[in-house]
Amino acid sequence: MSDVVIILAAAIGFFALIMASIALHEIGHLLPGKLFDVKITQYFVGFGNTLWSRRRGETEYGFKAIPLGGYVKLIGMYPPAWGTPGRSNRVKRLADYAREAEYEEITPADNGRLFHQKKTWQKLVIMFGGPAMNLLLAFLIVLGVNMFHGQYRSTLVVDQVSECVVPADRADQKCTADDPATPAAKAGFRVGDQIVSFNGEKIDDWDELSTLIRANLDRPATIVVLRDGAQVSLSTSTVVTGLPHRLDPGRTVEAGFLGVSPRRELQRGGPLTTADDLWTMTTQSVSALSRFPVKVWNVAVDLVTGQPRDVNGPISIVGASRAAGEIAAADQIPVGDRVASWFMLLGAVNLFVALLNLVPLMPLDGGHIAGALYEAAKRRLARLRGRPDPGHVDTAMMLPVAYAVGAFLALSGLVLIVADIVSPVKLF
Repeated sequence: MSDVVIILAAAIGFFALIMASIALHEIGHLLPGKLFDVKITQYFVGFGNTLWSRRRGETEYGFKAIPLGGYVKLIGMYPPAWGTPGRSNRVKRLADYAREAEYEEITPADNGRLFHQKKTWQKLVIMFGGPAMNLLLAFLIVLGVNMFHGQYRSTLVVDQVSECVVPADRADQKCTADDPATPAAKAGFRVGDQIVSFNGEKIDDWDELSTLIRANLDRPATIVVLRDGAQVSLSTSTVVTGLPHRLDPGRTVEAGFLGVSPRRELQRGGPLTTADDLWTMTTQSVSALSRFPVKVWNVAVDLVTGQPRDVNGPISIVGASRAAGEIAAADQIPVGDRVASWFMLLGAVNLFVALLNLVPLMPLDGGHIAGALYEAAKRRLARLRGRPDPGHVDTAMMLPVAYAVGAFLALSGLVLIVADIVSPVKLF
C-alpha cells in the first residue's frame, strides 16, 4: 500500500473519529436534557444545510453539510424579558429579538420544561455533560494506550552528557572551541548514572529533577548518583541559559541548565498513570488556550509572509487529521508506536475540545455554566440578606459577547484550515 493511500485513509479515519467525538459531546448534553425533561427540538452533527434527518417525538436528529461541529437545541435558554421590551439600549433590543425568535417554539404546555426554569444543579449537569463526554473519551483513549502499548517516559538514568553549553539562538547546536563545558561534564557525569538526589532532595522522577535544575539557575548543586552499585556525590554549579518553556516549547525562557539527558523507556500504566498524564496534558492545553489568539495571529502572519509553520502552534481539525495521516505513514517509526501516537493525538484533541468548551464565555458551555452559577449565587445572597428573589439572570444580555466569541472562533478556524491546507505543519 502506497504512502499516499495510508495517509489518506488514516486522515479520513481520524476525521471521522473526531466527528464521532463531537456527536458524543452533543449526546452529553442531550441525555441529561431529556432526563430532566427539557424541551429539545434538534440534535445535529454539523452545520449548514440538512443532509439527512429523522424526527423522533419532538426532537429532530440528523446531519448537516458542514462537518465542523454540532449542536443540541435546548428550548428556553433565555428567561422572559424584564423591563419594557425594545425601549432601552441596543443590547436589550438585541436580547429581546433573540428571545422572541426562541419563544416562537414555546407553547403554554412547555411551562416547566424550559431550560432556564430548571434547578441550578440540573443546568450544570446538562451543560457540563458535553465537555465531560470529551474528558471521558480522552481518559479512555490514553488509558488504552497506556495499558496495551505504553508510552516512552523519561527515567532517572543518564543517557547522554552534553559536552558544551550552546546558545539557544544558534541554529547549529554543535559544540565549538568557544563554547563552555556543561556543568555535568565538569562534574564528571557518566552515561548510565542513576540520579538519586539533587541538593539533598530525593528525586522520584525526571520532571521533578528538571524543575529543580531549572529553578537552581546559576547556584551550586550537589547531585548524588548511583554508579556501579554505589552512591557517588558530584558537585558543580548549574548555569543559566535559554531553554524551551515547559508549557510552550515554542517560547524560550532563561533557566538553570545541567547538561544531562534522560534515558527513555517504554512503560505501561493504569488509571493512576493515565490521570497523571491527563493532568499534564491539561496544564499544557490550558497554557495553549491562554495564548490562543496570539498564536492564531502568528499563524496568519506566517501564512501571509510565507514563513514555515511553528510545529508547536495551533492546528485545525483538518491539520490534526493530516498529522494523523503522516504519523500512520512514518515508516521510520515501529507500527506499535505509530498506532499509539495516532490515538494519543485523538485523545489530545478530545481533551482540547473539552477545555475549550469550558472557557466561561458565551456561547461556549462554560459561559452557560458561569451564568447558572452566577444566578445561584445571586439568589442565595438575596436569601441571606432577607431580600426578595432577584429571579433569573438574563443570559440573553450576553449575546454581544456570544456573537464576538463565535465570530472569533469561526475566523480562527478559517485561518487555521487555510494554513493547514496551504502551509501544513511538518512532523517528519
